[in-house]
Amino acid sequence: MYRRYRFVGWMVVVFLTASFVTRLILTAVSLDELDQTPRVLLKTFGAGLLNDIVTATYYVIPLMIYMALVPIRWYQSRIHRMILVAIAVTMTFVAVFNGVSEYFFWDEFGKRFNFIAVDYLVYTHEVIRNIEESYPVKTLLVTAFVVSAAIVYALRKALFAQDDTTPLRTRFVITGLWMVLLLTAFTFIDKQPLARVSSNVFNNELAKNGTYALFSAFRHNELDYDTFYKTLPLKKVMGRLKIMEGFDDITPKRVRFKQPPIRKNIVLIMVESLSAEYLGVFGNTEGWTPNLDALAKRSLFFDNLFATGTRTVRGMEAVTLSVPPTPGRSIVKRPVNDVLDSVGKVLRHEGYANTFIYAGHGYFDNMNDFFSKNGFEVIDRTDFNDKEIHFANVWGVCDEDLYAKTLKEADKAYRDKRPFFFYVMTTSNHRPYTYPKGRIDIPSHTGRGGAVKYADYALGEFLKEAKRKPWFKDTVFVIVADHNGGSAGKTSLPLYRYRIPLFIYAPGFIEPARIGKLASQIDVMPTVLALLHIGYDARFYGNDILNDRFKQRAFIGNYQKLGYVKNGYLYYLTPDKQVHKKRIDALGLHSVRYRNADANVSEQEIEEIVTYYQSAAYFYHKGVERKKDAQP
Repeated sequence: MYRRYRFVGWMVVVFLTASFVTRLILTAVSLDELDQTPRVLLKTFGAGLLNDIVTATYYVIPLMIYMALVPIRWYQSRIHRMILVAIAVTMTFVAVFNGVSEYFFWDEFGKRFNFIAVDYLVYTHEVIRNIEESYPVKTLLVTAFVVSAAIVYALRKALFAQDDTTPLRTRFVITGLWMVLLLTAFTFIDKQPLARVSSNVFNNELAKNGTYALFSAFRHNELDYDTFYKTLPLKKVMGRLKIMEGFDDITPKRVRFKQPPIRKNIVLIMVESLSAEYLGVFGNTEGWTPNLDALAKRSLFFDNLFATGTRTVRGMEAVTLSVPPTPGRSIVKRPVNDVLDSVGKVLRHEGYANTFIYAGHGYFDNMNDFFSKNGFEVIDRTDFNDKEIHFANVWGVCDEDLYAKTLKEADKAYRDKRPFFFYVMTTSNHRPYTYPKGRIDIPSHTGRGGAVKYADYALGEFLKEAKRKPWFKDTVFVIVADHNGGSAGKTSLPLYRYRIPLFIYAPGFIEPARIGKLASQIDVMPTVLALLHIGYDARFYGNDILNDRFKQRAFIGNYQKLGYVKNGYLYYLTPDKQVHKKRIDALGLHSVRYRNADANVSEQEIEEIVTYYQSAAYFYHKGVERKKDAQP
C-alpha cells in the first residue's frame, strides 16, 4: 500500500537534490561576493532548503493528481511502468536542466530567475536564438538527458514498485491534503519565502529557489506604488513637487528661453550596455574605446551621470519621458504607455521629424508600440532590405549597418528641409558578442571586451562619415548608454553599476568641457533642449545639467527598490513601505562601500524621495484613468 507515493517522494528528493547542488555550485562560483560567515551561510542554505520544499509542493502537483486518478490495475501494468519511466526521466531532466539554466542566468545577471527571465519566456525567438548563438545548447541538452537517465536508472528499484494497492478514497485524501499544503504555501508565502537572510544580495539570491522566483516574478512584475511603498498625503506631495520641480497635478513645468530656438538636428545614439568602466577616459586600461576616449575631449562630456535602471527599456523611459523609474515593469512595456509627456511630442510640436531607428525587431520589449505612441516614426530590422544587412545576430543588425541606415534616413530628412530627431538604439554590445570579422583586433564571439571595442569602432566610423554630410554642421550628436553592462553586485543597488557616460558633440556650436556634476539619465534631453533654447510645457523631472541652479541628484532602481542619490547618501524605498538611508563612503568604477551609521532618515529627506516617486506613479496612473474615461 502507498507504493505509488514512493514514486512521488523520490521525485521530490530528486528535485531537492538538484536544487541543493545548483545552490552549491552558485555558491562556489560567487565565493568572493558572498558573506562567508558560518551563521549567514547556514541561514542561506537553511532558508534555501525551506524554499525548495515549498517549491516542491508545486512541482509535483500534476503528478499527485495523476497518482490519485490512475486505477490500481492500470498502475500495475507493464505499459504503465514504461509511462512511469518516461515521467521520471522527464521530471528529472527538468530539474537538472533547470539547474544548468540557472547557472548561465546567474553568470549573466548575478541573480536567480526574475522578471528578466519572464521577459525571456515571452520573447522566445530572440532568447532561444541568443542562447543558441552563445552556448553549446545541443551538448548541454544531451548531457542533461544522459545524467537524468542515469539517475532514474540508479533509482529504478525504489521508483517502479508495481504492487500498489492504495484504494481510490485514500488516494483522494492524500492528494487533497497535498492541495491544502499547496494552498497554505500560496496564501502565507506569496512572493518569495525566506529570501532575506543577509544584507548581502548574493546570499539572499542564493536562498531563493529559481523556479519559484521565476513564477513569482511572472505574477509580481508590476507593483502598485500606493499599496507597497511609503506614501504621503497627495496634497502635500504636490505642494513639495511644485517647490522642488516647478510643476504639480494642475500646472506643468513651464520652461522658456530669452533666445530664439536653434533648430539643429538631434541624433541621439543609445549604446547598448556601455558601462563607464569600459571606457579609458574613466580609467579602463584595456584600450577598448579609443574613439570615445578621443570624443570625450571634443564634446561636452558628463562623467558623473547615472542610469535609472539595468534594462534597455528603463533607459528609453528615462530619456524619452524624463521620469524617475516607477516600480515593477518599465512604462515602455506596459499596455498603456502614452499618458505622460515625452520629448518626442515636444519636438514634434516644434516641427521636428522624429524617428526611432532600432537594429532589432521593435516588437521586443514593446519598443515600437511605445515610440509610435510618443511622437516617433519607427524603423526597425524589418525595414532593412537584404542589401542593407551585411552582418546580424539574433538581437539585430550590426552597428555598422544600423549607422548606414541612419545616414540614409538623415539624408532624406535633410532633403525634406525639416529638422530631424533620430533616436538610434544599437545592439552589438550584447551577448552573444558577435560582429563582422576584420574590424578590430579582438575576434568576434570572444566576450564583452570585443563587443565594446567593435561598438566603439562602428561609432567612430559613423561620425567620420557624418562629417562628410551637408547636415553635419547643423546637428547635435548625443551619445549615451541605455544601462550598465551588468547588474550584479553585493548590494541590492550597487551604485557603481549604474554609472554611464554621456557625450554631447556639435563642433563649432558646443564648446568641449568635462562636467562632473552628479546627474541622472532623466536630465539628458532637458539639457539638450536647453542648449537649443527649445522651451516646453511638460512634467519633466529632468533639468538642464549646465544650469547654475541645477540640483545634483540621481535616480536609480530595480523593479522593486527605488533609489535616490544626493549629498553623499543613497536613499531607497522598499515595497514594505520603508525608507532606507546609507552613507556612501567610497565609490569607484568597480565597487561601492556604504556605511550604515547614518541610518536615521529625517522627515524632510523622507518627504523629498517619496515626493519624487509617489508623484511619478500618480501621474502615470492618473493618465491611465483619464485615457480609460476617454474611451467610447
